[in-house]
Amino acid sequence: MANTSLRKSESVRHLVFIFGDQLSERLSALNDFSKAEDRIVMAEVDGEATRHWCHKSRLLFFFSAMRHFRDRLLKSGYPLDYHELSDSPSNDTYHDFDEFFGATIESLKPRRVVITEPGDWLVQSKLEQVCARHKVPLEIREDPHYYCSIDQFRIWSQNKKSLVLEHFYRWIRQQHHLLLDSSGKPEGGQWNYDKENRQSFGKRGPGPTVAVASFKPDGLTRTVMRMVEQRFAKHPGSTEAFAYPVTREDAWQAVEDFIEHRLPQFGDYQDAMWTDTDFLNHSRLSAVLNVHLIEPREVVDAAIAAYQSGRAQLNSVEGFVRQVVGWREFVRGIYWTKMPRYLQRNELQCQDRDVPQAYWDGETDMNCIREAMKPVLKHAYAHHIQRLMVLGLYAQLLGVHPRKFHEWHMAMYVDAVDWVSLPNTLGMSQYGDGGIVGTKPYCASGNYIDRMSNYCQACRFDPKTIVGERACPVTIMYWDFLKRHEPRFSSNGRMLFQIKNLQKKSVEELSQIRCAAERLLSES
Repeated sequence: MANTSLRKSESVRHLVFIFGDQLSERLSALNDFSKAEDRIVMAEVDGEATRHWCHKSRLLFFFSAMRHFRDRLLKSGYPLDYHELSDSPSNDTYHDFDEFFGATIESLKPRRVVITEPGDWLVQSKLEQVCARHKVPLEIREDPHYYCSIDQFRIWSQNKKSLVLEHFYRWIRQQHHLLLDSSGKPEGGQWNYDKENRQSFGKRGPGPTVAVASFKPDGLTRTVMRMVEQRFAKHPGSTEAFAYPVTREDAWQAVEDFIEHRLPQFGDYQDAMWTDTDFLNHSRLSAVLNVHLIEPREVVDAAIAAYQSGRAQLNSVEGFVRQVVGWREFVRGIYWTKMPRYLQRNELQCQDRDVPQAYWDGETDMNCIREAMKPVLKHAYAHHIQRLMVLGLYAQLLGVHPRKFHEWHMAMYVDAVDWVSLPNTLGMSQYGDGGIVGTKPYCASGNYIDRMSNYCQACRFDPKTIVGERACPVTIMYWDFLKRHEPRFSSNGRMLFQIKNLQKKSVEELSQIRCAAERLLSES
């Protein structure tokens, strides 16, 4: 526990809770902070670390970034209490946020609790309940970190039959005049260059790439590393390759590295995959964005400046801007306007099936799963196509429960925060929300993976085969998935082509597919 001079017997005006994804001195909860009358509280609690069976590097990233931010606040003279996890659970004072919130409020007796909108509905709900029990007012302030506030999203989305990302994305760009010419039209004459951003590497591969900027763990990070390896020894993954930025200064260095070395090639090949590559041209900035070490406006402005100076092509910059300004803000709006019911959505009526064991250890004969899991196990990271069109795809085809897939994603990815993970996993990846996030399921056969990568070349399975020892599990489960949900998908205009191809299959082929699918399901 780190403390400054304010004694418990003194009156606390505002008790400011700062969560692990809010590591910014520009936090709205600090806007009118009085160092003489107010107090900041931060906490590492076991319940949050074990609510999902977290990857060791994910735990290390959050705890190290939090402790570095704590020290930054203390150096700036903020009165602050910090609850730190030790090497052993037996030394814990609190197990979860409920206990911590209650004990802290009881001890400090603040006249008001102040927070910035958190990234987790459950955490906010717990704090609301604790404050109500202790009869302490809770002030939840808007988070200016984002381009679009929750209230603005509610206004934009009201009375709309469906929420379409492209419509939201154009609206946000117009609101903030991003990539628009002097007449207010989209730069280059198009709003979206997605069709130009789907190239594969072909047989030549990605060629030489500049390694992503890495950051050697300092003494504080090494201390956290030892704690994580001892206390969470049975958790998946490793901390051996940990090289994430955990301070604002290092995070900004990572931004500059991406803009210079990978943004120019990001657009063309953002959907491509290749064996034994961890990051390719992707930014790897999602984690530092999601914990507020850097601001979306900073990275977007830097990317647009690269285009304006001729250092990056428009399709690369627009594709990156669409991820940060469009998709990221869109899913946050959906999360906060649809929770808590959204968590219970299960449109395809999946049974209580968990992800395959290979999603924890990477051990499988399926080379696409094995390759996609390598960076996950090593870095607690995979880029968006590995997540969506390999790991997410196969989980969907197997009928993994969408909430189970979300829980796995929260456990295994360094950038996973509930507001961004849930709509991306349950909604987009698993179609558990029935089309709120995406208008169709993202389903494909092994041919898609073969087209966008070289994974299939080293695999014992053939993506075009559905019978025999070389039959591809992805392709088998794709056709079985379509058949299982044929009545539902037949009314979806964007699925008509796939359903027509399904209906061309003979009774014998469908029978063979069903038998093979049953075997795969029993083994997964």
